[in-house]
Amino acid sequence: MNETPYPLHTALSLAASGVPVLPLRRGKVPFGNCTACADNACGGRPNMKAPGPCRCPAPCHGWAAATTDPAVIVSPGWAAAWRQAVCVAYHPGGAGLTVVDLDNAEAITWARGFLPTTRTVPTTRGEHWIYQGATTSHNAVRPGADIKSHMSYARWLGPGTGRMKALPDAVRALAVKEDTTPSPGGVASCLPARATWDRTVATGCRHTERYVRTGLERGLALVTARTESGAGSQAFGVARFLAAQHTACPGPCGLAAIGEEIVTAAVSVGVPEAYARRAVTNGLETAGERAA
Repeated sequence: MNETPYPLHTALSLAASGVPVLPLRRGKVPFGNCTACADNACGGRPNMKAPGPCRCPAPCHGWAAATTDPAVIVSPGWAAAWRQAVCVAYHPGGAGLTVVDLDNAEAITWARGFLPTTRTVPTTRGEHWIYQGATTSHNAVRPGADIKSHMSYARWLGPGTGRMKALPDAVRALAVKEDTTPSPGGVASCLPARATWDRTVATGCRHTERYVRTGLERGLALVTARTESGAGSQAFGVARFLAAQHTACPGPCGLAAIGEEIVTAAVSVGVPEAYARRAVTNGLETAGERAA
């Protein structure tokens, strides 16, 4: 693995620029919890998913211990960890960043054809693509690709090259991860009641009914064609695209009814209803929903 020659100096420099840091031991993993924090007995740190009372002076709880406070970084509680540290990690979400961790050449090739270019940092086996903006973290969003942002850490391997771009919708869509895949035995959730878009719920829409219905039907066909996998992600993309067509309308445009039709289509090919609703809601909101 790549070791950082002076990890404490690197950590202080990053912290001064507003990037929360923590030490990593051999194996590029955080130091384990102290005795008082074992099995999360202390309740966790305040910035974890379940806020707790932990005020441990040691860098316990992995990514949640990351800090920009130089007094903490050089404190006696962290000194032992720095003496054993081989590299530095940072908390991307805490710095308002997202890292797309590409683990191999195939993943890099995919990213070059699918994602906008941004700041790139070489890793041992692949590359980190860094975007401005935070999102949820997910592993294995596709072969060889992880998303690291909130509630995660990434290894610091240098500033990289290239101009950092804003976090694109394409990465947010990858973060909308399907909870399950359709099973041959059928779908556990029932079909929701189908809502139909018409002019009565679109009093401020600048489009004709034919225009909206044609676009919606094409979108629904894309969703229902994904009978094996990926229908949830497709529903996100369709919702985002259709909502984007209405951003210049005075509103309301009846996007809630459009969303219900997309949810129904996704559920019909095996997407759990709760996931389908979440994906569609995220898609509508990403495009800047004007009316429901």
